[in-house]
Amino acid sequence: MDTSRRSVLGAVMAAPLLAQFTGAPDAVADDGSLGTVSEASAVVRWTPLGELLLGRFGATVSAVEPATLGEDGKSVRFPVASGEGDPSLVNPGQAHGNGRLAGGVEIRVPEATVRVTELQGFLRDGVAWGTCVVNGLDVGHKAAVRPGLDAGVLQVESVPLGKPMKVKVTDVPLRPTPELVAALATTLGTDEITVDSVLAQVTAEGVYTPPAKR
Repeated sequence: MDTSRRSVLGAVMAAPLLAQFTGAPDAVADDGSLGTVSEASAVVRWTPLGELLLGRFGATVSAVEPATLGEDGKSVRFPVASGEGDPSLVNPGQAHGNGRLAGGVEIRVPEATVRVTELQGFLRDGVAWGTCVVNGLDVGHKAAVRPGLDAGVLQVESVPLGKPMKVKVTDVPLRPTPELVAALATTLGTDEITVDSVLAQVTAEGVYTPPAKR
């Protein structure tokens, strides 16, 4: 595999792992209807399938500060620099919003290193996509993954109505959209990845402040 192909591999592999919290920042109108997220972080842990794909191409992942690599080397924790949205606590599958992660990742393969930073994201109608900077170039990922929010474990702090609350959701599976499946098939030369494949899992937590009453 030549260097350019390896570089594409790195960028494509990064997309499904990060797109849950990565999107067009102007995709949601700032009309005051969304709450804000603070003191938040997101942990992306790749599954055995994700690990297999990385290993097959001799890829190693490291974190770009202030993101940190997990002790087992199989996850990355990102501080959430900013975010707004509606977590839809009654029906998590309807959650929507946008956010920005601090830090990034470096994916190293023989003869190439792909650095992914400035991650911004958007989630709506069960689909996540985003933008990032890959080796200094702006990259957009449309309709990248389908986060199974209703399959995650949701924990919510009990507080008076309208007050800030701690929210945590764990083990949210990330499955590729048909568009990403096609891109991976072209780049990796394999059809083993389907729309049912779980490439990674996300755990996110933070303080959600509901929008002010209008």
